[in-house]
Amino acid sequence: MTNKTFVTHEALLALIEEGLNAAVPEAAAPYAHGHPPALLAEAMRYSLLAGGKRLRPALLLRTVEMLGGDLQEALAMACALEMIHTYSLIHDDLPAMDNDDFRRGRPTNHKVYGEGIAILAGDGLLNSAFEGMLCNALRYPERLQRHVAAIEAIARRAGVTGMIGGQCLDLSSEGMGGDESLLSYIHLHKTARLFIAPVVAGGLLCGAESKQLSALEVYGRNVGLAFQIVDDLLDLEGDALAMGKATGADAKLGKLTWPALLGVETARQKVADLRREAFGALECFGDAAKELLGIGDRLTSRKA
Repeated sequence: MTNKTFVTHEALLALIEEGLNAAVPEAAAPYAHGHPPALLAEAMRYSLLAGGKRLRPALLLRTVEMLGGDLQEALAMACALEMIHTYSLIHDDLPAMDNDDFRRGRPTNHKVYGEGIAILAGDGLLNSAFEGMLCNALRYPERLQRHVAAIEAIARRAGVTGMIGGQCLDLSSEGMGGDESLLSYIHLHKTARLFIAPVVAGGLLCGAESKQLSALEVYGRNVGLAFQIVDDLLDLEGDALAMGKATGADAKLGKLTWPALLGVETARQKVADLRREAFGALECFGDAAKELLGIGDRLTSRKA
């Protein structure tokens, strides 16, 4: 058995919320040199601090904790992942994309601030994420190479060969049908890449060995894919109030999903298979992986 002590779930979430609040502070004046305009800061904070499960920063911090790293050193990177995720949600909700009115139980960003400011709020969060990671990296010159490698891992998986690439095909294939190959590509890139990013980045930050990095990638990929299939099932069967957003949107937009392509029962079986492979990948970390296993379990068995 491991003697390692882990911070509580509540303490971890409090750390993340504190970091996010500091990453995009409230504006002291409507406009001032060296600070974002007050309207932009307000719109960025509106979506960033709207709650949510904070899955991606938690995955990174639990990976760092598992490998004996410093949570405070990793906090800026963890918060950057949530900022990248939030920017993608703001843009996803726009009329030109998924055209959603609610997110996390409240009106979407463009419904409050208008489409133009919502686009800029998303842009601001994306740029601030990388600015924050790079500024933080410079505080640790003795581990600068590790920080840069971790930032590159996040950038690649959030970019045109990762999340953005998946979003492109998700959008362009609406109403067009498709096969399992296309669906696998969309979900791997649109969703799973941003679950791989935190665990691999956390591993790189801690100097993990190649075998460990490979295990983390398998875990992140399979948990991310299972998460997306569960999301597809919840859009079909879930409760809109509990989820904080409308259900039935996938069918309305003609999106390619696992339940639509293979049927509900096959989709559920695929979730079970992905869970098994994800959890098996972490066996090399022994009992130290218990918190990552717990996150994976919650992600793939959620009801909202």
